[in-house]
Amino acid sequence: MVQVVPKLVIDGLTKRFTGIDALTRIDTTIQSGEFISIVGPSGCGKTTFLRIVSGLEEATTGEIRLDGRAISKPGSDRGFVFQQDNLLPWRTILQNAMIGPEIGGYASPERLKATKGLLKLVGLEGFEDYYPRQLSGGMRQRVNLARALAIDPEILLMDEPFSALDAQTREIMQTELLRIWEKGRKTVLFVTHQIDEAVFLADRVFVFARRPGRLQEIIEIDLPRPRPLSIKRTPAFVALVERIWNLIEHEVRESIMEEMV
Repeated sequence: MVQVVPKLVIDGLTKRFTGIDALTRIDTTIQSGEFISIVGPSGCGKTTFLRIVSGLEEATTGEIRLDGRAISKPGSDRGFVFQQDNLLPWRTILQNAMIGPEIGGYASPERLKATKGLLKLVGLEGFEDYYPRQLSGGMRQRVNLARALAIDPEILLMDEPFSALDAQTREIMQTELLRIWEKGRKTVLFVTHQIDEAVFLADRVFVFARRPGRLQEIIEIDLPRPRPLSIKRTPAFVALVERIWNLIEHEVRESIMEEMV
């Protein structure tokens, strides 16, 4: 029997800032091709967790292993999609998408052709020579996604990438992300505050609790794929959203009250 080696292993991960335990004892494994959503109240360490996996933040203790090797700094095996697109306004869409290969020193005609293919994949064929100011918010986030994919990462890390979009555009982007994910089946870690978004996208939802930040529960999402937006109106979907909300409702209310003080 062939033993399946996890794509990502999180072993005893903790992160401590001055006087604050941001994360405590995170232990979990993620398989290749899994789509993991991460939810939890403000201040539970979701983004810190993502930044540690990316190598942008150092863990206090514990280890992260990608394909069996320990990682502690950024690398081209991980692509990061930030909340803001941060596109360079003086570069065209194609030039923005090529930043990763250029910085990594492996830009080539073949990579350029592949990146043009990624822009087509995210629905931006014909916009290669446009500038960010000429695109809508949703289109700029598509460029952001193509830019992360252009380095051909093993894992795609996404930190609330749709939070700045209006509700209608956000729903369309969710379906587009699943379409793109189905094409390549990258392993994805996706942070969001929207429980319905988390359920719609994920194979599993990691529910974080705050103070100190910890992995409270893992919810299996056994909804069939592909998933049309209409699945959000089914009893099974609503039940999963309600289950996750019940896990974090009290802490969400507490975090909101603290912000109002």
